[in-house]
Amino acid sequence: MKVTKDLVAASATPMVLGILAEEDSYGYAILRRINELSGGELDWTEGLLYPLLHRLERLGHVESSWRSVAGERRRKYYRITPGGLAELAEQRRQWAAVVGALKEIWPRSDDARPLTTFPLGDFA
Repeated sequence: MKVTKDLVAASATPMVLGILAEEDSYGYAILRRINELSGGELDWTEGLLYPLLHRLERLGHVESSWRSVAGERRRKYYRITPGGLAELAEQRRQWAAVVGALKEIWPRSDDARPLTTFPLGDFA
C-alpha cells in the first residue's frame, strides 16, 4: 500500500531537509534515498521533488551548485543552509507533536478492539 499524495506532500519538506542534513545530494540520489527510507512506500517523482527544491532554495533553506565527478556528467547538488537546519528543527518539533497525538488516539495493537465492538449509535 502506497502512502497517499496528501501525506507525501505534507512530509516532503522535512524529508528533503533531513536527507540534506545528512549530506549534500542531487535530485536522483534524493529520490533513491526517499525510496530506500520508505521501503518503496513513498512514491515520489521528479515533478514533486524539483519544484520543492526550487522553493526551498528561494526560501534560503538550501543552496545549489553544479559539480562534476570524474567521468560523470555535471549534476546540481543541493546543500542545507543554517536557515534550513533551523527550519528542519521546527519541522521536527511539529511532526513530533503530530506523531505524539496520533499515538494517543490510536490504540496499541495489544489492546486494540475490532471496529465491530464500537457502538454504532445513529449510524446503524
